[in-house]
Amino acid sequence: MPTPPGGPRAGTELEHPESQGDAGGEPRGELRGDRLRPDDLTSASKRSLTIALVLIGGYTIAEAAAGYLAGSLVLLAHAGHMLADAVSLGLALVAVRFSAQSATVERTYGFHRTEVIAALVNALALWGISVAVLLEGYRRLSDVPEAPGGLMLVVGSIGLVVNVSALWLLHEAAERSVTVGGVFQHMITDVLGSVTVVVAGVLVWAFGWHVADPALSLLIGVLILSSTWRLLSKVLQVILEGTPEHIDVYSLCHKIERLEGVIVIHDVHCWSLAPGYDAMTAHVLVEPGCESDGGVDSLLDRIRAIAYEEFDIHHITVQVETRAGRCLETHHVDHLLATART
Repeated sequence: MPTPPGGPRAGTELEHPESQGDAGGEPRGELRGDRLRPDDLTSASKRSLTIALVLIGGYTIAEAAAGYLAGSLVLLAHAGHMLADAVSLGLALVAVRFSAQSATVERTYGFHRTEVIAALVNALALWGISVAVLLEGYRRLSDVPEAPGGLMLVVGSIGLVVNVSALWLLHEAAERSVTVGGVFQHMITDVLGSVTVVVAGVLVWAFGWHVADPALSLLIGVLILSSTWRLLSKVLQVILEGTPEHIDVYSLCHKIERLEGVIVIHDVHCWSLAPGYDAMTAHVLVEPGCESDGGVDSLLDRIRAIAYEEFDIHHITVQVETRAGRCLETHHVDHLLATART
């Protein structure tokens, strides 16, 4: 941000050099691991998601039809899981498109939260499907119907190939997007689900154990619940604007207060606009005379280095104060009463 005549403004916004995008658009990639330009990431994500959607969607229709005609709950349960993945793939495509749009006056942070909303919808849909599967599986245990083991074995084997192929397509994009990451997690459980279908098919076809169909459908329901819980926890942390797990606020404040010229830092807030894109605001009370001879510019550079390099915060806004009485906001100084977590 340019320095106005007479020194910096009270509130100074510092954007990570590598996270700046076009007019507030997509940040310049993740800061961990290999870096990709946003256009490359978006293009690669769309292509992978589209191909995976065709694979998953086509197989879901075929498996649902087979399960319905054969009366196999394990096939229907797995098809329900696959349907949720197909829906989440479609939502992910929408989220990737919207999150790449530039910010506007009405939405100054752009559309980064769209992928979080998509992940939330996906998680809730999966929970609904898993509850339905568990209830139906429990009912069928008391009245076990016959199931065609050979058909279950063939359909499960095809599903295993489809899911492994989709995982291979999405593994790189999953590391850079919470929405794609959520789909990827579900597909991992889909692989286990496909294995479960194969096992159920073998047990029914080779040994006539028809109880394997409802029993293993219960296992698929539990797999859905367990995989969804991790995704839902991450999404709620972002929606509630909780402090990102990798940011130790106490340690961050302690390091800034050790800088020459800083008296105290307060009103500190750290949150995620979207997973992988963290933000911070803070008020910094400085010693008298710090504003002269470019002292504030130098101090802001050092604060920026701490936030960016040590805590991987991509977007920070610092309000520099020379008198505590000029701050009208409620002060948060809990960090003065605690020690760093690490």
